[in-house]
Amino acid sequence: MTLHPPRQRLADGLEISRVLTGLWQVADIEKDGSELDPEKGADHLETYLKAGFSTFDMADHYGSAEIISGRLLARHVGQDRPQVFTKWCPEPGTITAAVVRAGVQERLDRLGTDCVDLLQFHWWSFEHPAWLDALHEMTKLKNEGLIKALGVTNFDAAHLRLALSDGIPLVSNQVSFSMIDRRALGPLSDLCAERDVRLLGYGTLCGGFLSDRWLGKPEPADITDWSKMKYKRFIDAAGGWDGFQEILKAANSIAQKHDVSLANVATRWVLEQPALAGVIVGARLGESEHMADNANLFSFALDDEDAALLDEAFSKTTEVPGDCGDEYRRPPFLTASGDLSHHLSEMPRAHDAAPAPHRPDATHVLTGSDWEEIAGYCRAHRIGNRILVSGTTAVAGASRAVAPEDAAAQTTFILDKILAALSALGATANDVVRTRIFITDEADVFDISRAHGRVFADIKPANTLVVVAGLIGDHKVEIEAEALLQGDA
Repeated sequence: MTLHPPRQRLADGLEISRVLTGLWQVADIEKDGSELDPEKGADHLETYLKAGFSTFDMADHYGSAEIISGRLLARHVGQDRPQVFTKWCPEPGTITAAVVRAGVQERLDRLGTDCVDLLQFHWWSFEHPAWLDALHEMTKLKNEGLIKALGVTNFDAAHLRLALSDGIPLVSNQVSFSMIDRRALGPLSDLCAERDVRLLGYGTLCGGFLSDRWLGKPEPADITDWSKMKYKRFIDAAGGWDGFQEILKAANSIAQKHDVSLANVATRWVLEQPALAGVIVGARLGESEHMADNANLFSFALDDEDAALLDEAFSKTTEVPGDCGDEYRRPPFLTASGDLSHHLSEMPRAHDAAPAPHRPDATHVLTGSDWEEIAGYCRAHRIGNRILVSGTTAVAGASRAVAPEDAAAQTTFILDKILAALSALGATANDVVRTRIFITDEADVFDISRAHGRVFADIKPANTLVVVAGLIGDHKVEIEAEALLQGDA
């Protein structure tokens, strides 16, 4: 008897298969410039749908995946309609209501539908604050009925919290999650439990490395497959090939015990994590289909003995550093190329520096806050190798207070704003030598301090934190900083 994957409620009116079919390989199939025939592609998706794999995941840059999925949607109405999830991944820059509407409308047009089941948003650099503007505009389009549910992808815990505390009705966060990459087990899972958000896990098999094929095999010297190039970097970051083989050995022992594949064990481990709504397993349409093997995921469960065996193997590896999504936002970039060159031509800065009009040796940065003009000050001022950053609060646009009830979220937004100003003046977080923090409620001290530590734990600038009687507006925290560039920077 073939088992169909169980279903999981993701949002009101949206139930999904716990094994989603990922269509990122459509882009790889089409990389020579030829597109798949949409109807034939839909035929392949039809076989997944009939086998109970009713949820498909894609993005705006996955070749013609949206068009193929649109042809599948056109064949189904009513209760047997599949769920189609896509992503919008704009380049950093100015975000207006018109830009967001155009991005969403393009998804609707390519899918041939009037409502996207789940639209997931990716943003390359949180130092560029337009990501929050985009999510607010997407929320308006959700309220218009163009989007059934909103999600994000590759968000760390701090910025997911910020979005939620600023009123964005997110239901999911799609992140890398595997027996090699266990970052999502940390603060992100805790936040999901607290805020009723679910994770969608990709990279579960590490581009195929977590399979029988690599058990006991020597470390590959030359890899040309982009997916394996990417996930080999994860293996290296987790301590290297020897530790990876320990995980394979443990998973293989468990697989033999349950009479399933090693890949089943790797995927089942992720599925059993409480924050997970589902895992995304890639499909190479017309070339490689693993529906029967994936159905075995629900023929067994991992027991305490299995968990202990895996934990012992995990202890012989290193935790992948940072939080989910860091692989796209900070070195070392755990991408196929080791940088963002195949994603973006450049990473535009949020602000530009300009010469200070009153002295030739100074430059400054303005961020558009109302108070910068009213009070006559700049966000940051560089004189020689010294940079002074003004007291900064969590203000989006000209005057809107961000996340007014959440001090940690405000701290995250403030530090992004400070880092953006430093970047415009040629500095990074590593150049910060002092911060000063003003807070209004002593009860917030740990949340604010942890948010500060997320950025500065390894840098450890001099710091002062003071509880004050109050701050102007709906602000719970204000931060100023000082940086000193090295040498002739």
